[in-house]
Formats: sequence, C-alpha cells, structure tokens
Amino acid sequence: MTLAHSPLHARHLELGAKLAEFGGWEMPLEYAGGGVLAEHKAVREGVGVFDVSHLGKATVTGPGAAAYLDRCLTNALDRIGPGQAQYTLCCDDDGGVVDDLIVYLRDADDVLLVPNAANTAEVVRRLVERAPDGLTVTDRHHDFAVLAVQGPRSDETLAAIGLPVSHDYMSYTEAELGGATITVCRTGYTGERGYELVVPAASAVAAWDAIIAAGEPYAVRACGLGARDTLRTEMGYPLHGQDLSREISPVMARLGWAVGWDKPEFWGRDALLAQREAGTVPLLRGLVASGRGIARPHMAVAAGGTTVGEVTSGTFSPTLRKGVALALLDRSVAVGDEVTVDVRGRTETFVVTAPPFVQSSTR
Repeated sequence: MTLAHSPLHARHLELGAKLAEFGGWEMPLEYAGGGVLAEHKAVREGVGVFDVSHLGKATVTGPGAAAYLDRCLTNALDRIGPGQAQYTLCCDDDGGVVDDLIVYLRDADDVLLVPNAANTAEVVRRLVERAPDGLTVTDRHHDFAVLAVQGPRSDETLAAIGLPVSHDYMSYTEAELGGATITVCRTGYTGERGYELVVPAASAVAAWDAIIAAGEPYAVRACGLGARDTLRTEMGYPLHGQDLSREISPVMARLGWAVGWDKPEFWGRDALLAQREAGTVPLLRGLVASGRGIARPHMAVAAGGTTVGEVTSGTFSPTLRKGVALALLDRSVAVGDEVTVDVRGRTETFVVTAPPFVQSSTR
C-alpha cells in the first residue's frame, strides 16, 4: 500500500524523524535528538509542535447543514454557536462508534469536520448517503494541513507570529499568516493549553517554520505521534480503534457528556438509550500501576482471581514515572479497587482510578 505524505514530510526527514503508518499516512513517531520522553516533557513544560495533517478534513455546506449534522452525530450542535468547536461521535445504529471527531461550526449552512484519518472516508460516505437535496459533503483531506501547538508556552509562541491567542477553549478564529488564511482553534489532545491550526496545504511549510522559529526562546520541540499518545493517555482521552470502536460505545467509554440525550434523532440513539437505561455494559476505567508494570492493549484484567475486563490503552507515564492504562471493566469493579493485569506472564497490581491521571491545564 502506498502511504500518503503530509505537506511537511520533507521537514520531518530533515529532523531525523522515525516514521510509522497511521491511518494510511506515513507520519512522525518521534524525532532524533530526544525521542518520546523529551517531546512529552516539552509539551508539559514548554511548547511542542505536532504535524497531525493525517487527520481528516471534510465540509458540509448548503441550507440546513448544521441541522442535518445534528440529526446524524451524537452531540447537540445547539450547545454551540458560530466560531465554536465541539467534540462529537458518529455512531452505528447499534451504538458502536464509527469515529469521534471535532465539528467546527462556521454558521448554520457551513460546517467543517475533523475526523480521524482512517475513518474519514467512511464518515463522509455515510453523510453523503443520507444527505438531503441541496447539501454538499466534500472530502477535503488533502487540501489542508493541521498543526497542533501545545504546551504552557503556546500562547507566547503563536503571539510572536501575530496569531490570536485570547479566545476561549473550544472556540476558533481565522487569521492571516504569510498571506494564507488559517483557522486557529483552542483545542488539543494533550491536556495542556494549546491550539490546532488548520492551514492550506500549500502554506504548511511556511507556517511550520514560523512556529518553530518563534518557539525557540521556549525550547520548542517538534513532537511525534508517540508523545501525542503518552500525553493523551495521561489525560484519559480515548483513542478510536482502542478505547472507542464499533464494539465500544459512548456509554461504555463514559462519553455520555458528548451525547445530546434529549435530541429526538441521531444515529444510534435508541441503542444508546437502551444501554444507558439497562446499566449493564462494562465501563472504561483508569488504571495506575502499584509497581513497575506497564499494561498494554488486550492484556487481561482480573479481580479476586476472576477476569473482569481488558486493557484498551496502556503506557509508561513520563509525568508520574509509572504505568497508566485505560481498561474496559465489569461494573462490579469500582474506583479505588485493586486489580491485577497479566503483563506477559507476570501478575502486576494496579489501582482503579478516575482519569485524568495528571492535572489538565487546557484552560
């Protein structure tokens, strides 16, 4: 399979990036000169820049575009207004998650969607299939790059190149940089204050170079998707394909806050209401290692000698200096309980914990 490349691919090669496949794209996992731990630390303490151009981009335009999406996706779009963004989910009729994504509401007739790379085509297909006459759903995956500038010094870094940094969390504005119009949104996947910039593909290199130069006083680092994963796991943020899937619903993943339960219509509504009412499906919980064990996806979790679930995500937390994980667990297991994980034949003890594992600084 031929992998897609970001508009910043040449920059990644120059920086000695270790590349890996993500959703059909060849993207940086980590960079020479520090690796995941150094990149993670830069985001928690200073500023890091990620190329996440593999994320999908799609537009829904035409009369009633936002109202149509409100009938499809889980969250209630009337909770936000133009210039705001919202986390939401695209579900199957049985409640399984096709994808989780960010909606950028421009106005009632113009909406930008940012799905995950591997799921963009399927989300677009479903929206096209059911769109009423007069609405246009367009896959813009390769038209734009997405740069995530994350960390406590992200404001200073972006302000130095004239970009706006005063807007609220999950809101966005448009600005000019080097003659290009870019979308600057106060979002991210790290738990730190930060921004995601949607940049025309042709202007991606100039934007990257400007950000790296502006961040030098704050020890900026180019960061790969390895650090993005450790950062998001420390926050307990779910990853589609592991903590969310066609088999793991929003109810199971404890994402009920991203569901407009009072809406009369959205894909998967009846199934999700039934799950919530029954109260029997397993739930996604956090685990923190008592010792040196590092849990990984698909490892079995036990309590009292009985299997009670399975790890969905797990890593070494650079901040806590111990293993943290997310696991889908039976409802008999509660926060504060001790469980064991079979880590490659060794029994390791973990404590069930409510994420985030480290304090969020997104505001």
